[in-house]
Amino acid sequence: MAGRLNGKIAIVTGGASGIGASTARIFAREGAKVVVTDVQDAKGEAVAREAGGTFLHQDTSDEAQWTRTIESTLVKHGRLDILMNNAGVFMGANIEETSLELWNKVLGINLTGVMLGCKHAIGAMKKNPGAPKGSIVNVSSITGFIGLANGAAYTASKGGVRLLTKSVAVHCARLYKNIRCNSLHPGAIDTPMNQAAFDASGDPEGTRAFFSSVQPIGRMATSDEMGECALFLASDESSFVTGTELVADGGWLAASGPL
Repeated sequence: MAGRLNGKIAIVTGGASGIGASTARIFAREGAKVVVTDVQDAKGEAVAREAGGTFLHQDTSDEAQWTRTIESTLVKHGRLDILMNNAGVFMGANIEETSLELWNKVLGINLTGVMLGCKHAIGAMKKNPGAPKGSIVNVSSITGFIGLANGAAYTASKGGVRLLTKSVAVHCARLYKNIRCNSLHPGAIDTPMNQAAFDASGDPEGTRAFFSSVQPIGRMATSDEMGECALFLASDESSFVTGTELVADGGWLAASGPL
C-alpha cells in the first residue's frame, strides 16, 4: 500500500548510511518529506537527494544543533510529524577498558542525543496544525535487553534508550494523547557501523559468520528490513502503539543466544 506517510514531515538522524539511509528512502517512497541529518555531509546530501528531501549537518549530542534542526524544519515545512532518532556510534570496550572519554562520547550520541531529539520534537509536534500529533521512533538494540561484554558503554546507552522511550511515551500520552514514542531493537544488521566493528575484531569473516549464525533465522538483516519496521511505527497504522519495543532480531532474544 503506497502513500502510507503522505503529507507527513520526517526527520531522520544518522541518515547518511545504514538504517538511517534506508529509512529516509522508505519514508520518501511512502510520501513523506524527509529531512536527513548527519555529521557525514557528502553521504548525507547524497541520501537526501535520492529521497527528494533536504540535508542538515547535525551532531545530535549538541542541543544547539537540535534547536537549529527543528527550527529549519518548521520554517520549511510548517510542522513535524515523525522523528527517527537513529544516529548512533559503537566503540567496543569492556568495563575495565572503558575510559571516561569513551563513555561520555558513546552516551552523548546514543542516549543524550536521543533525549534531546525527543525533547525538541515534542515541542514541535504539540504545536502541529490541527492538534498535537506525531510519532517518535528511537533506535535501540537487542543490547537494550541483554549485555554485550565488549560494549559496556554501548549496552548502557541502548538500555537507556529503551526506558527513556517508555518515559516519553507515558508523558506524551497523558498530556497530548496522539504523540507516540516507541523503540526499535535490531539484532545483527549488515551496516557500515557493524562492518567496522567486525573489521576491528581481528577476524572480520569469523565475526560476521558468528553474528549470522547466532540469529535463528540464519543471517543478518538488511538496513531496508529495519527501515520497514520503522515505517510501521511512524505510520498511522500503529496509532495505538506507544511505549513499546519492536524487536527485529531474527529470533535471537527468543533463543537466548549469547553475546
